[in-house]
This record gives sequence, structure tokens and C-alpha cells, in this order.
Amino acid sequence: MPITTEDVLRWITQSAQVFHEQRDYLTQLDAPIGDADHGVNMDRGFRAVLDKLPSLSGMDIGSILKTVGTTLVSTVGGASGPLYGTAFLRAGMVTAGKHELDEADVVEMLQAALDGIKARGKAHTGEKTMVDALEPALAAARKAHEQHEGLAVLLRRAAEAAEEGMKGTIPMLATKGRASYLGERSIGHQDPGATSSWLLLKTLAEVAG
Repeated sequence: MPITTEDVLRWITQSAQVFHEQRDYLTQLDAPIGDADHGVNMDRGFRAVLDKLPSLSGMDIGSILKTVGTTLVSTVGGASGPLYGTAFLRAGMVTAGKHELDEADVVEMLQAALDGIKARGKAHTGEKTMVDALEPALAAARKAHEQHEGLAVLLRRAAEAAEEGMKGTIPMLATKGRASYLGERSIGHQDPGATSSWLLLKTLAEVAG
């Protein structure tokens, strides 16, 4: 079964709920190594996205994702607004005009989102950022697609790989963003951006898997 426009709308709706529920947790993760605002920012951004959803009914998936992106850019503070905004905008570009997504579309969407984040944040794996969750998620999705494992398995594998990548940020030394100012004191903390990336992919797997 492909991912439909209705699935995408449910994903965004459910993600907004998840970020509201996990607001304090994400902020606690951000407190030792950032500005202690990641949870608040993600909650604010996706609440603003929720307000736009009624107007998106009947639109193609690309238009929905682009609207999410522009809304996040305009409402989310810190680095996460431009980064997630760019990710959704790039994902919207490669899904323009589509009302259903198959396995290949999802891989292309994840690739575009990751490329957008890398270009905007100048980040690479091993720097204790959301890239450390999204890069392995993309690799797992691509492998599942190549092995013809089906969309549900692809989404689950991507989410599981993102979770592993997220946990892998704990022992890392941050070399990018606000956390990099702490030097070795950044070691031992889970990256909040990697965590919110995992939550997004986990929610997508639950809604559309």
C-alpha cells in the first residue's frame, strides 16, 4: 500500500501531537548542550502547521510538505526552523504533483530532505546533529527498497536506524552548532535534533507503515 495524501496529513497531525507531548523531554535534552528551547520550538512550529492543515485538503503531497516547510521556517526559532523547514521544502520538491508515494518515492524524499539539511547546516555524520539520525535512516530505507521488502518494512527499518543513530550521538563530541562550544562537556548527552528526527520517522512508520 502506498503512502497517500491522507497518510501524510495524518503524519503531520500526529507529529504535532508527539512534539507537544515530548516538548519538555526535548527541552531537557537541549538544556545541557543548547539553548533549552528545542522542545518549545518544535511544539510551536507544528502547532502553526496544524492551523494550516484544513487548507491543505485535496492538495498533492508536494504542496503539503512545502507548506509545512515554509511554516516551520517562519515560526520556529533557533537552528531547527531553517533546517527542518529546508528538509520539508526539499522533500516537497521531489514529491510535487504526487498523491501517492511508493518505496522509491520515500527514498527520494528522505534523500532530498537530508541533502537540504546538509546544505543548510553544513553538517556531516559524526558531528552530533540530526544528520546522525537521518543518514542511517536513509541507508536503511534504501537497502529495504533494494531488497524489495515493502513500504511498511522500509519505514520501520528507517525509524529503527534513526533511533540507533540518535543513541549514537550520546558519546560523540559535538563539533557543530551551539553544542560545539562546550567541547568535551558535550560528550554524554543525546542530541535533541537527532531525537526529533527519530520522532518524525517513528511517527511516519506508525501512521503509514
